[in-house]
Amino acid sequence: MKKKRWLMILGGLVAVLVIIIAGIILYVVLFLPNIPLQTVKVEPSPDRIERGKYLANHVMVCMDCHSTRDWSRFSGPLTPGTEGKGGEIFDEKLGFPGHFMSPNITPFNLKGWTDAEIYRAITSGVSRDGHPLFPIMNYPAYATLDTEDILSVIAYIRSIPSIDYTSERSNPTFPMNIILHLIPKKATPQVKPPASDTLGYGEYLVRASGCVECHTPAEHGQIVRTLAFTGGREFQMPDGSLLVSPNITPDQETGIGKWTKEAFIFRFKSYDLATFKPPVLQKGEMQSIMPWTMYAGMDTTDLTAIYKYLYNLKPVSNKVAKTKPAG
Repeated sequence: MKKKRWLMILGGLVAVLVIIIAGIILYVVLFLPNIPLQTVKVEPSPDRIERGKYLANHVMVCMDCHSTRDWSRFSGPLTPGTEGKGGEIFDEKLGFPGHFMSPNITPFNLKGWTDAEIYRAITSGVSRDGHPLFPIMNYPAYATLDTEDILSVIAYIRSIPSIDYTSERSNPTFPMNIILHLIPKKATPQVKPPASDTLGYGEYLVRASGCVECHTPAEHGQIVRTLAFTGGREFQMPDGSLLVSPNITPDQETGIGKWTKEAFIFRFKSYDLATFKPPVLQKGEMQSIMPWTMYAGMDTTDLTAIYKYLYNLKPVSNKVAKTKPAG
């Protein structure tokens, strides 16, 4: 009888625990994220739109994911006429916890959004209806950018041609569909350092460009911060090839330690679409996930600041394995 009594007590405790856990999950799913809208109103101007165009195409590369990339060509250049259309797929085949699609960010889809709603989506990862966005868009970093830069991006995407297209809604798998509600945080904008503060300005640009996200190994979808910029992150590509990001710390043998500033800048500028036509890749040729043709449009001052920031990082020896082409 005593044993039976204890089993009943234990069963009751388990039931209570299950109810508590279910209640917590229900609260998270129904009431989070809880990021209030800020007072944001964007007054468009030619200078602001031009700044936003530069950021969205060459630094933050918003158009990288929110357009159609032609993966038959080296570096997947944007397909003309799809800028901002959305529809790029990030799913389980590519290593993501669910089926995610980039939304249309042209005026066709954003015409009903307020500036405050767009600002919250970019900086906190919360959509207009309150559901959380998966951080393929690097909103944890964008949350720390200068408010004026974000407003410039908003001004720019409101000015681009409208494209009549609606992508499917993203569908995270369990448990990401619950975890996702805990990721968005309130924006914590910082003032952009002046270009004269080369290291500070370089760090700002590196953050805006998301360099650490791709050039850092990841475990369970999370980058290993202690190994930042050491390379080794794997990317499964649509053609079946496996790409591994290189080490960009200033290690002399395995990183960029032997690169001069001029060589670093030339590497980017050599992919400028004014002079470079991305070749159609043949079977077995190596692809690159890096949107070289977009970053190539970054101006020399900004590339110099990025180089100097990276060159002042702690050198870490990490010889990255060669990538594996498809087929």
